[in-house]
This record gives sequence, structure tokens and C-alpha cells, in this order.
Amino acid sequence: MAVPLVHWEEAAASGSAVAVTTRHGGVSRTPYDTLNLGLHVGDRPVDVELNRARAAAAFGVGLETMVFARQVHGTTAALVGPADRGRGSVSEDDAVPGADILVTTSVGVTLVILVADCVPLALVDPAAGVLAAVHAGWRGTAAGAVPAALRAMADRGARPERVRAFLGPAVAPERYQVDPAVRHALARAVRPADLDPAVARADGPDHWLVDLVAANRQQLVGRGVLPEHISASGVTTADGAFFSDRAARPCGRFALMARLLG
Repeated sequence: MAVPLVHWEEAAASGSAVAVTTRHGGVSRTPYDTLNLGLHVGDRPVDVELNRARAAAAFGVGLETMVFARQVHGTTAALVGPADRGRGSVSEDDAVPGADILVTTSVGVTLVILVADCVPLALVDPAAGVLAAVHAGWRGTAAGAVPAALRAMADRGARPERVRAFLGPAVAPERYQVDPAVRHALARAVRPADLDPAVARADGPDHWLVDLVAANRQQLVGRGVLPEHISASGVTTADGAFFSDRAARPCGRFALMARLLG
């Protein structure tokens, strides 16, 4: 069975390839059916490895080019290069530890972020040849994962006004009710600006519906990324094509994959 991908065709004009997988086209059994790419959710490792190889092939790369991180809902950025190819691809033991942002300037390295409701992002500065992949759930968003990624990219010559941003599927706002503490944490992340009304809207006393894609979009624009350079997937994990941790536990993970083009 073919592995379907959701591509950003416009990424090629920025010297990159960016895509997300769906939950289809793999070999995992229920409740991970079928294209689970997470080794940490209780699925059979042999199935996950085969799924990852299929996803890599659909993206036009080999599994040995992929770099995975042990994501911790933080803001640590790790610079990876050719020597890191394959890290975490068949075992969590050698994944990049404690990182939610992977950055590279190397062609031939495929960055991978795993999600099942959190926002996956790819950021690229085509002039500087710098690519980042970011994992941003509400904790990472509130802590400033996007600003941290832009700072790490700037260390390699990137400038925010040149950055193109690609935001993948995340939890649907109508499915993401939070308490005031979460809303306040997201508001603190954009101070001294006010939180964009699109990020959180009231849903009864002491409850808010949060749009994490809008939250990350506001942080990107606030750090100098041009609105016209931001492209969201336009779908959410309410679409049955994607794993959603809020809808079913346990569940699999889908991936954002990104690489620089030669």
C-alpha cells in the first residue's frame, strides 16, 4: 500500500522539501493502525521500523538519512549534520536527547518531528541554507519554541524576514478546551503584545478554546516572519487521517519530515 503524504509544494521554491504523513499506508495493528511512526507509544518496534522506512521512501529518502529526537515539550535546539544521520531511526537509545527543535545546514539530512495533536513546524531560510523542524505543544508554545528555533537559525546566518514557515496539522480548536492557566501561559509568551483573539476564545466560565496553530503563527509574526511567508496545512487532527492523542489513547504518531534540497 502506498504511503500518502501531505506536501507543501511551495517549499521547493525555498530550497526545501516538507511533508507530513497520515495514519495510512503502514503495517501497525490496532490501536496504532496503520502508519504509526512512534517507538515510544507501545507499538511493536519491528512494525514501527518498517513504517518509518515506508515513510522515508515516500519522501524520497532512505531511513538512514532521518534524525529523530526524544521530544520533551521544551525549547532546546540541537544542530545536526551528516554525522547524525540515522539517529533515533530504529531505536530511541541514540535519538537526539531532550530536544524539540532540530536544526541543520546539511543537504542529505532529514529532520523528523513526531506529533499527535501538537503543532509540527518546518522553518527555512533559503538564502542562508538553514532548516529547522519544531515540536510545539501548548507547553512548548508557551515556553517559546518558535523564538528558540529562530534564534538557533540566526546563529547560522538566518534572518526572520527571509524565513518561510510551514505549520502542520494540530489539534482542532473546538476539541481543545483549556483552563485559564494555559491561556495565561500563552499570553505571557507574546508579551508585551496582547494575545491574538484567534488564539483563545472563551468557552464558558474559566474555559477557553485554543488554536495552537494561531498561537505559533502569532509568535512567528512577532519575531519578524512575514505573514505571507507562513503556510499552514489547513487541516487538523479532527480529520480521521491523523492520529489524535486527545481522541484516543494509546494512539500512534505521525511525522513532519523536512530536508534541504541540493
